[in-house]
Amino acid sequence: MAVTHPPFPDIPPVRGFRLATTACGLKQTGAPDLLLVEMDPATTVAGVFTRNQVVAAPVTLCRQQLAAGIARALLVNAGNANAANGAPGLHAAATLTRRVAETLHIETATVFPASTGVIGVPLPLAGPLQAIPDLAARLQPGDWAAAALAIMTTDTFAKGAVRSFSLAGQPTLLAGIAKGSGMIHPDMATMLAFLFTDAAVTAPVLQTLLHRAMADSFNSITVDGDTSTNDTVLAFASGQCGAPLLTDPDAPQAEPLARALNTLCQELAQAIVRDGEGASKFIEICVAGARTPAEAKQVAFAVAHSPLVKTACAGSDPNWGRILAAVGYAGVPIEPDRLSLSLGDVAVVASGGRVADYRKEQGEAVMQQEEIRIHIGLGLGDARHTVWTCDLTHGYVTINAEYHT
Repeated sequence: MAVTHPPFPDIPPVRGFRLATTACGLKQTGAPDLLLVEMDPATTVAGVFTRNQVVAAPVTLCRQQLAAGIARALLVNAGNANAANGAPGLHAAATLTRRVAETLHIETATVFPASTGVIGVPLPLAGPLQAIPDLAARLQPGDWAAAALAIMTTDTFAKGAVRSFSLAGQPTLLAGIAKGSGMIHPDMATMLAFLFTDAAVTAPVLQTLLHRAMADSFNSITVDGDTSTNDTVLAFASGQCGAPLLTDPDAPQAEPLARALNTLCQELAQAIVRDGEGASKFIEICVAGARTPAEAKQVAFAVAHSPLVKTACAGSDPNWGRILAAVGYAGVPIEPDRLSLSLGDVAVVASGGRVADYRKEQGEAVMQQEEIRIHIGLGLGDARHTVWTCDLTHGYVTINAEYHT
């Protein structure tokens, strides 16, 4: 049974952006698989990408073009990752961006490509090249749900989020769409996320705010511990809200945008975990009482990556010993006699040992829930960090045993 997911939100048009989607034959199902977004002149851009050393061709191009800080278009295909294809892969990505630029009469270096799908398969160019002029002719403000559907691969639902806020008294929007279901792990996951705002913000400030938003969102989730080749988060700011240009990420005027980015990215990141391949449980792991946030995060991810913990959650088994074992091998110096552990509101461990009145039935009641909260106390300091993951089920094996490369 899959984790319950939120419905796709009602996202209004964001000033400065026009989009269109189509099916160009990259997905074997015939579903929509190509998204084009056109942006107003002077739209600024920021990006964060995978740390995998094997990267897809679109990631290489995006990294090269990001330095200029200006974007006029985004082209996303699903169904083919265009990764591990060598020079032909780079040629294919460059050919598509050039076709977009020619069609929209913009500079090629302002077209940002992204791909997702099977790795190591040459990207067929005929379908996308033929589709681009038609997409350009149909560009219009608005259908974010269609955009989110077009970038999906093994996802079971479209992921989107929106924030409305005020900058200098001007109403401002931030909209985001994402995809991701498997190969999810920092830094980052097998995921794409695209954020669009009508705020006026310089590219360096947008880059700083985006990096900060990653820490407690896309870099605090894991499904299976695999970092992919295509991971991309791009943020675009059209500057059409009417507020003054934001030039300092730490200025009070930037706080509404920073807060919107942080919460929206976290919402999208959690949606990815809820859609984890084969997942039946959404799991929050909070580690408190650490000496530093980095140590708290390291312990939390050790627990989140443990196959034994994840399978225990799948079976609704309150096997708290597996959790403590993961804490112990996380690579962070601890004092076992200070450890505490709660499952939901049920105290299980205190001062390193089982709570006297804890009963297995209490733990089972928590583990049978669709959403499980695990709280671990290290008793060493005041730092904390939270990560989100899912359980490991037979469904995950089935999906990935049949996901041909």
